[in-house]
Amino acid sequence: MNRSSLRYRRGFTAVTLAVTAGMFLASCADNGSSGGGETVESGSALKIGMVNEQADSGTPTKGGTLTFSGYAAVTTLDPAKGQVAGSTGGSELGAIYDVVMRYDPIKQEFVPQLAKSLEASSDSKTWTLKLRDGVTFSDGTPLDSKAVTDSITRYVTNKGPQSSLWAAKVASMDTPDATTVVFNLVDPWTGIQSMLATGPGMIVAPTAQKGDQFTPIGAGAFTLENFSPNVELVLAARPDYYGGAPNVDKLKLISIVGAQPTAEALKTGGIDAAYMRTLAPILDLIDSGNPGFIDIPSLGYISNVNMAPGRPGSDVRVRQAMALAIDPETLNTRVNNGKGLPGQVIFQDTSRWHNDVAPIGIDTAKAKDLLSQAKADGFDGKITFLSIQEPSAQATALGVQAMLNAVGFDAQIEYVTGAGDLVKRMYVDHDYDMSTGALSLPEADPFERLYTGIKTGGRNNATGYSDAQMDVLLDQLGVATTDEDKKAVLAKIQERANETVPWQVWGNVPNFDVWNKNVHGLQQSIDSIMLFDEVWKN
Repeated sequence: MNRSSLRYRRGFTAVTLAVTAGMFLASCADNGSSGGGETVESGSALKIGMVNEQADSGTPTKGGTLTFSGYAAVTTLDPAKGQVAGSTGGSELGAIYDVVMRYDPIKQEFVPQLAKSLEASSDSKTWTLKLRDGVTFSDGTPLDSKAVTDSITRYVTNKGPQSSLWAAKVASMDTPDATTVVFNLVDPWTGIQSMLATGPGMIVAPTAQKGDQFTPIGAGAFTLENFSPNVELVLAARPDYYGGAPNVDKLKLISIVGAQPTAEALKTGGIDAAYMRTLAPILDLIDSGNPGFIDIPSLGYISNVNMAPGRPGSDVRVRQAMALAIDPETLNTRVNNGKGLPGQVIFQDTSRWHNDVAPIGIDTAKAKDLLSQAKADGFDGKITFLSIQEPSAQATALGVQAMLNAVGFDAQIEYVTGAGDLVKRMYVDHDYDMSTGALSLPEADPFERLYTGIKTGGRNNATGYSDAQMDVLLDQLGVATTDEDKKAVLAKIQERANETVPWQVWGNVPNFDVWNKNVHGLQQSIDSIMLFDEVWKN
């Protein structure tokens, strides 16, 4: 088999690189390391929902500054320029722009935020949005139906991360009056709700864009006071916010490098709230009594395998052999001291989309047989695992190498300096055989990232995976309108994934929106985004 470093490109933009980097960084080096609290013995005991819930704390206190540490430093204040998620600036941008809809992860339903209502027709092909009365942007201009459609059009024109799916699904937008937007869809689709809770639903004021100059003007509870990219973002409360003036005077939004220093800053009061993805400090903070919300997105700990012609992964037998050889439980022991969330299925039993389809399983004898077949057809057995030089990433790489070599592969590890180098190799140059990745499917709606991640030619398809039967199933998932119908299609997707191995699935990584005991009023939304309009400190 020719093992040349064949590269294929699909016109990746800077926005796409930011999106895929965000997804990768949300998985990289955050599968935990040893240590943490003793009360919670295993990450597998974690469930989606609140932990250390606070009792009714009485009348909110006014004033003060809330300091929040995000997972990654904010680099842009334009919702069309980056993935809007809890790990990549979603909470920070939500404070400026708010969202049309909010996802309530406890009730597992979308609720109006800037919207007054969002109603579907009986066939889910027409959605009617009613806006709240009297909502204005921070510059005083009204948030009306034209402002909504103009902002979404701008998002699509600027090729925002979710723009291609929006353009494929939404045929037109009508504005029959100032408070009504009618979305006319190509097919039945419920995913418009999650779109309006993320990037497309962060409405940018008509005055924000003047030529090449962009000013972050939104309808959220806070306005820009100071922005130092990669350092800090300081926002001031809006007295004219539609929901009433926020309780805190200011938000200070930073990103502390490293989960353990972030946890220590919470304990000492250096920060008031944080978003975290590293298991050991999460368990420690839960054990310490910190309130918060645990989310467990699916496909949070996977390996991408390059399937381009000339790469080992282009042979499905090789991918199957790898999956049958690599035991997530063994990786969990090596990387997390057995406290992680290992598994081979797309949706573990923590997910409402869990089904009864069995995973591909671990079978070293079968792995050896499949590998022998591939070698008989010319494969030399060589494969390279691309990794960054970080302790937990190195532990993963060494574990993978050992299990692949045990069934007959000649696996080598190639280290790169940092995450940026790895992201470029994997998502832009496609110059890799195998490396850690993530899709991080939100519980609210797993369709979008599945579609863009493994659909033939998908925007974030980093592996070159292409399967006609899977494409049909993804299309069926896109038009399914009930949870029952979606679960039925997702079960078929699991079956097809077992056969064609789009990824090596190793488990999940918990997300933790966490705050100190004197903080109240934080609201959760989709993808671990937090909203600060009602937050207060006592």
